[in-house]
Amino acid sequence: MSEQPPALLPYADPAFVADPFPLYRQLREDGPVRRVVIAGGLDAWLVTRYEDGLAALSDTRLSSDVRDASDARLLRQLPETERESMLSNMLRSDPPDHTRLRRLVSKAFTARRVAGMRPRIQSITDRLLDGIAPAGRADLVADFALPLPVTVISELLGVPVDDRHEFQDWTDRMIRRGAEPPDPAVVNEAWQHMRAYVTGLIHAKRARPGDDLLSGLVTARDQEQRLSEDELVAMVFLLLAAGYITTVNLIGGGIAMLLAEPGQLDLLRSDPGLLPGAIEEFLRYDGPVSPGIARFAREDVEIAGVTVPRGATVLIGSAVADRDPARFPDPDRLDITRQDNAHLAFGHGIHYCLGAPLARLEGQIAIGTALRRLPGLALAAPPDGIRWRPGGLRGPESLPVTFTPGG
Repeated sequence: MSEQPPALLPYADPAFVADPFPLYRQLREDGPVRRVVIAGGLDAWLVTRYEDGLAALSDTRLSSDVRDASDARLLRQLPETERESMLSNMLRSDPPDHTRLRRLVSKAFTARRVAGMRPRIQSITDRLLDGIAPAGRADLVADFALPLPVTVISELLGVPVDDRHEFQDWTDRMIRRGAEPPDPAVVNEAWQHMRAYVTGLIHAKRARPGDDLLSGLVTARDQEQRLSEDELVAMVFLLLAAGYITTVNLIGGGIAMLLAEPGQLDLLRSDPGLLPGAIEEFLRYDGPVSPGIARFAREDVEIAGVTVPRGATVLIGSAVADRDPARFPDPDRLDITRQDNAHLAFGHGIHYCLGAPLARLEGQIAIGTALRRLPGLALAAPPDGIRWRPGGLRGPESLPVTFTPGG
């Protein structure tokens, strides 16, 4: 299997970007671990099957720190002057740093805080739909799926209203993914703006704490340790990246999936109680991260009988594994009534997504309210005309729809 030539993941091919799953299926059938070429010509070892992916996500021999990668090009994608700062977050760290960071953030990012946001998320959703409903047509990404998570995460962090557009722009420039690796100069400029702004905001919260997550992070302690300033800035960026664009993709992608499957749409309209399970199925069927989650081998690691060399990039293919027929019956069918839907879209183990409850809550409120308030909702373009984001963060770039005006 290791002698097979690497398979190209063709991010520049619009057909692959629109529907990568035929290739994912072929790679999974080729074997449990498949060498691939990803954006920028980088080599990776793709884990294609569910049980192997589940195990790999908890394998301590696989690091989350890109500094453990043997391919120097991965680090060169980050601006050298800000590299350490950008890597000082939970997503990029391993124990013991990861344990300390997650414990500190968990103190501020509580289930109670998330549950308490339901009325505010509903209010933001209703306000956005108030602006859409009379028109009879909209782009449900630009007009709805995008501004909702931006507003929620900005309010959660305590970012003033007047600053949110710039905040969104800096984040977009740092996390944009495509067929080519990001331009370090563009990333560096955006990071410098973000760092300067967040540093000032941290000083303001330290002087006058509010009832927001950033104030909680500033004051969080663990055995008298605080988050350093680098860690605070990196954590804000992580929360933005993880809590913003992935939720945009969940909301926009979920609605796109329903509009492409009228039977599932009708079923959900007739029984809104199916919505929590529908969100899980959207995450499994075509989740917001594709093909999966990167790790780096600390040593030679055997995965499903394949030896992955030290320093190699291991791509744990959650989007590939979540359609593994050995785990999910009829996996290529969208089924919002599916039971036992333990997908890998939020990861697994110590790096399981801390923001998963918030993403689920936003998805349920946004999609449920849109279906209720936009009767006759339909695509204004054929399904194969929807533009999808290339690269690792997957979702529609736009979603033109029509509906009965009023709402």
